[in-house]
Amino acid sequence: MMDEHVDKFRRATWANLLANTLKIVIEGLVGVTFGSTALIANAGHSIADLAASVVVHIWGPTAFDPPDDIHQHGHDRFEPLTALIAGGVLVPLGGLLLYESVQKYLHGNEATFSIFLVGALLFSMIDMYGTYRYTERLNQIVNSSSLHSLARDCLNDFYTIIAALVGVIGVWAGYPVLDPVAGALISLVVMHEGVKLARENISYLLDRAPPKETQEQILATIRDHSDVHGVHDVAMYYSGTDIEVEFHAEINADRTFEDAHALETDLIQTLQRENDVSDVHVHLDPSS
Repeated sequence: MMDEHVDKFRRATWANLLANTLKIVIEGLVGVTFGSTALIANAGHSIADLAASVVVHIWGPTAFDPPDDIHQHGHDRFEPLTALIAGGVLVPLGGLLLYESVQKYLHGNEATFSIFLVGALLFSMIDMYGTYRYTERLNQIVNSSSLHSLARDCLNDFYTIIAALVGVIGVWAGYPVLDPVAGALISLVVMHEGVKLARENISYLLDRAPPKETQEQILATIRDHSDVHGVHDVAMYYSGTDIEVEFHAEINADRTFEDAHALETDLIQTLQRENDVSDVHVHLDPSS
């Protein structure tokens, strides 16, 4: 099963590498040829996405490695670390693209309209949306936050392409100022996405507690067990993108050691089966 997940993970990252490379080459060449700031900014966005795809492709599969002597608790934290790097790439690139767009806006834009500009953007729309759907379909099996980040980047690209298309149409309609304006909007979206992605994955690395609804669902699973009469000293936190749970469960004091051990195993397996939980640490207390 793990080998199947790694295979699907690799297929998804290869698809993102190829899709972003094609988008960069086509939009970059056409954007430079006809002086379109919007297309150049959009191609620049994809350079960051390509860098993120490379990082995820190289480091991402490490999250599926079993525990070893150095990482005795597994490799779950590698995945949010990979996504954090991917998000960090977007912020400075977005700032650079924003600066270039503002310069074009202030000092004049020399873009000329061509049907090749529209053709390049239409190709990019199909390219990005197809890659988004493919990555999400594979990630339904893999359930990887890194792949989700790549898919979100593809969908985000789809929307920024629409902004670039507005800029190109502005050049055609005699309003060339819309081209650098579209480039600036794309740059802001790139920076926002980078900050959002970084903040989300930093929280995974800092042992943040899961959302309140998730905590309540896990607690309900524990309390619904017929042999558990009470629960206290509960702690839930992310280890990478998975949740670890610690708690004390109150059970009948006349339980044999063998019965108590079987109950503990059943609690652990139930939590792992019904919730997005990795490790469970249970301390059994005699109920008063």
